[in-house]
Amino acid sequence: MSDAIDIIEHMFEYEGMQTAAALRSPGPDRVGRGGAARGGSGAARADHLGDARAALDRITSLRSRVTDMESTRVDTAGLPTAPALEPLLPGGAIRVGGTYAVPESVLLAITMLQAASAAGAWCAVVGVPSFGIEAAAAAGIDLERLVLVPDPGDQWLAVTAAMADVAQIVLTRPLGRVVPGDVARLSARLRQRGGALVALGSWPGADVTLRITSSVWSGIGQGHGHLTERRATVTATGRAGAVRPTSTELFLPAADGTVRTATPVPSVGSGDTRVLRPVAVAS
Repeated sequence: MSDAIDIIEHMFEYEGMQTAAALRSPGPDRVGRGGAARGGSGAARADHLGDARAALDRITSLRSRVTDMESTRVDTAGLPTAPALEPLLPGGAIRVGGTYAVPESVLLAITMLQAASAAGAWCAVVGVPSFGIEAAAAAGIDLERLVLVPDPGDQWLAVTAAMADVAQIVLTRPLGRVVPGDVARLSARLRQRGGALVALGSWPGADVTLRITSSVWSGIGQGHGHLTERRATVTATGRAGAVRPTSTELFLPAADGTVRTATPVPSVGSGDTRVLRPVAVAS
């Protein structure tokens, strides 16, 4: 990206500006005396007009090249995420330079890191002392490429920025007010380093926010049993409403501890659904 900017600046300084200056400068054909000067002004204007059109073509070409490079490096480049979360993220991946907010669920935030970690990416967790190593390992996160800073204190933002230099995905819990200037600087660093940020809480200007909008646990009977799995509806919203809310149902977690897409619940009366009722047995 910086190379493209340098090209544009060079073009404006040494080519485009020269062409614009030539159009405004009093050349010999434009300030000559008598009819000879006036007679040559038409050819001079035609030459300058051709130069201006050529400069415009160069600007358009460079602008197209910059757009292509930005698209390749930012928009299309991404880090993998869990298959269950792909329908909730634009492009089905975590965008390089992107920021994501998960206000309520540590497990959902861990799930966002799992696929990238399994693919070899370094991950960092800042300001989450309750982050469980065993739970992370069970979710498939490679502990050999995981950096933990459980208690950064009031330096959490500086530590988060430092972790963005060494990790592809940084999971952080905001421990104070985040001002727009800090967000902009951190986003720029993420883009430069090819990383992404997942905030366990609200984050100003987050590209995508994932919320659990409803959930039901199963496994508890009438006074007995234990929790086995949770069926949750997760809704993704885009920045400033730019993306229509998208929802999907997940087992968060399933009975085997994994996070995966939930199968649709059959409605009563469809297929071979049966309702079992107690019957009296003669003694």
